[in-house]
Amino acid sequence: MKKYILILLAVGCFSCEDFLDEKQVSNISYEFYNTEKGIEALVWAAYEPLRFWSGEPGIRLSNLGTDIGTNTRVSSGNEFHLYTADINSTNGNFSSLWNNYYKGINSANIAINRLPNVTATGALRTAEAKVKRQAEVRFLRGYYYFMLVQTFGKIPLLLEENLVVKDDFERAAVADVYKAIITDLVYAATNLPETQADYARPTRAAAQHLLADVYLTRGSAVQDQRGQKPTDMDSAAFYAEKVIAFKGGLTPDFDDAHRFDNEKNKDVLFAIQYTPNTIANGGGNNSHLFYVAQYDNIPGGGMDRDILNGRAYVRLMPTEYLFNLFNRKIDSRFYKAYKTVFFANTNNVSKIQKWTAASAPSSDLVGKPKFAKGDTSIVFTFDKGISDAEIAKKPYVFFPKNKWTDRFFPHYQYMLDPTRIGVNDMDGRLDFKLFWLAETYLIAAEAYGRKGNYAKAAEYLNVVRRRAAYKEGEKKTFHFYKTDGGSV
Repeated sequence: MKKYILILLAVGCFSCEDFLDEKQVSNISYEFYNTEKGIEALVWAAYEPLRFWSGEPGIRLSNLGTDIGTNTRVSSGNEFHLYTADINSTNGNFSSLWNNYYKGINSANIAINRLPNVTATGALRTAEAKVKRQAEVRFLRGYYYFMLVQTFGKIPLLLEENLVVKDDFERAAVADVYKAIITDLVYAATNLPETQADYARPTRAAAQHLLADVYLTRGSAVQDQRGQKPTDMDSAAFYAEKVIAFKGGLTPDFDDAHRFDNEKNKDVLFAIQYTPNTIANGGGNNSHLFYVAQYDNIPGGGMDRDILNGRAYVRLMPTEYLFNLFNRKIDSRFYKAYKTVFFANTNNVSKIQKWTAASAPSSDLVGKPKFAKGDTSIVFTFDKGISDAEIAKKPYVFFPKNKWTDRFFPHYQYMLDPTRIGVNDMDGRLDFKLFWLAETYLIAAEAYGRKGNYAKAAEYLNVVRRRAAYKEGEKKTFHFYKTDGGSV
């Protein structure tokens, strides 16, 4: 056998001798970044690591193991729910964050170093334009370091470009990292414009929001030494109020701020960009996969997988704690954000639940489908203690709270992406929203609360609460009357 393999290899080598002549197809080097075209390409490249959060490693590090998302027994990532020994330095989710963000930091460092000396005839021809680009990449560098220091603590602090392999990095003190972050973000907040012609680029409000968050995080440390200063809460409130004053209030309806067909609204301060262009979209925004229950596998539910309802990866189920945060008689957000009612979409009658002799309202319905395509087919409610006999009498598949499972539950629908082409497409096209104006109000509220000014804290908190509340005359779901005890 070995003899034949050697002969085949030899024949292969001789047969391809004429067309294995290697030719250099590009002579681009780091000198390319000394040109306007090169530096602009580099600036765009510095944004790419932001997309980490919309993939599965990002979801694991940000959502799993929290008090709002619980284990669904999937094939991987359970260590973050269960806090097992697999949460260690060899865990690939951590290296993914580390590698992505230090890649972004180095791109930013090169751009910051070379921008002042670029000879340009286009968009960067003026000193003012170069300063604005500097502000962009310093915003990105500040953000990357903020995420890294919160995750890892002491980390290497690299503020100069690095073009060679290094294996002798030293970790900087957390206080020094925060100091560098604040320096970058103050520069960005000072020099970024109020609006951008390119929606993807950060604005002054985005930098001010992030700066407020950094001051709040640094200043709220109790045991940690983050370099906190007595003025941190003042600074957090100051920058948060700058954003709030500029924006002039929240979008009146919570749903209007979150709908997929209204993704560019004033509540979105900064978003990670995706596009229908498959070449530029990379792996796409995958976040639409992770919050979806298996609606298409509910026995008798009359549902085929479709684009509107999403592809179910079922990576996390909302916790009881999360559900209990909503006073559903007052707070409109739950039924806007979570899907509790499905309408049959299948042509396959065998997937539709049938009436039985024990459940049918009349004998002539026994053995017939409970509903047809287009009818209400699945309903989740917060009713408890409902018997199987009572459930069976409903003209749809009924899931009271006592029947929810880690596969079948109301799922979060603001991450869904109905703009995808196919039902199995993973590469979502919608933006991943990173900073929200409502969070700015909460940052201001917490900063004033920590300062002891509870009246001011309540003022900002109540702006968010009032927007969440049902408005006078607002249409409510049947759950409000049937399950939640609401009245007209």
